[in-house]
Amino acid sequence: QVQLVESGGGLVQAGASLRLSCVASDSVFSKYYMGWFRQTPGKERVFVAATAWNGGNINYADSVKGRFTISRDNSKNTVYLQMNSLKSEDTAVYYCAGRRTYDRANHYTAVGDFGSWGQGTQVIVSS
Repeated sequence: QVQLVESGGGLVQAGASLRLSCVASDSVFSKYYMGWFRQTPGKERVFVAATAWNGGNINYADSVKGRFTISRDNSKNTVYLQMNSLKSEDTAVYYCAGRRTYDRANHYTAVGDFGSWGQGTQVIVSS
């Protein structure tokens, strides 16, 4: 499994923007289906966004549609999450995740769908 390292989290005010990055350890990343999840204390990790190996088949959670954008640069082994118009309810630890296999007919949104995980990066949005 590829190793993943997130960065870009921080403390911002409501309405601000942040861009999270997730760098993979291996160029096999270019074949991986990649996703972002988030988790708050005492709650389950939940799906945020995902994209196929070629940047297509993008899927978002309803709570972030229109505000967050997932993208990737396979030449840099990196997937991004651009977060705009942040709200206090976006406060969480954000994790990137990857899976090696992909069926274009499916959207993968469950934690168990992904085999590779980063360590997480904290995002705090103050109101």
